Amino acid sequence: MPYIEINQTRYYYAGDIKRNGIPVVFCHGSGGGHHHWLLQLQGLREPVNPIAVDLPGHGRSEGKPMNTVADYRDWLHRFSKAAGIGSFVPAGHSLGGAIVLDYALHYPEDIKGLILIGTGGRLKVLPAILESLKKGSVPETFSDFLYSAEAPDELMQRGREEVLNTEPSLYYADLCACNEFDVMEMLHRISKPALIICGSNDQLTPVKYSRYMENSLPESCVEIIDKAGHMVMLEKPEELNRTITNFIECLLSNSQIN
Repeated sequence: MPYIEINQTRYYYAGDIKRNGIPVVFCHGSGGGHHHWLLQLQGLREPVNPIAVDLPGHGRSEGKPMNTVADYRDWLHRFSKAAGIGSFVPAGHSLGGAIVLDYALHYPEDIKGLILIGTGGRLKVLPAILESLKKGSVPETFSDFLYSAEAPDELMQRGREEVLNTEPSLYYADLCACNEFDVMEMLHRISKPALIICGSNDQLTPVKYSRYMENSLPESCVEIIDKAGHMVMLEKPEELNRTITNFIECLLSNSQIN
């Protein structure tokens, strides 16, 4: 299994860092793991080289979950250097998208562009959800907001089971990080090309979040994927993969990647 060791702690990633193509490093959302990107790892081909990380304390990675986006951002920086992947395109979903935005603000020299999926420049969380998680209980309706009503029943059931089998403390740390995140007034500083993707039925990070980022990021485009919810990469993988591939090919054709 592929691991990167940083300060005697092992962190898991899926993919082949030596494969040809532009490295696209996928960061999952709150409580998630690399498994949320399996359909991208399987479906994306050159010029894309997909790599999916398990954030600290998630999935197969050692360490503890962090409670600020800044900490996750700096971890991703250390990971990319330790992995030796060079210049890359970070792609993030929800919390992962916040990490990518913060990365672009602090380490722009590392990246070729950025991909933002089901996320926003600010990610406030309902106080009642945080309070429930702090007490060690995942709200019963938590998973109801993750998928479109048109998602297959089997997919939605797997989502419910995953939520129930995830430690509330993990969600609590991640959602605290989301709740404190706010770069709304700094988005204009990000000059790298940005692809923004959102499901048309996303209830957690609705389309208006993506439109705001489109209007604030100097060089960006938005793709709204029809009949998809927050977990767009699982609900509409082919559409997502095609959109990502087109973005990378566009970067290459515009000679923005050396």
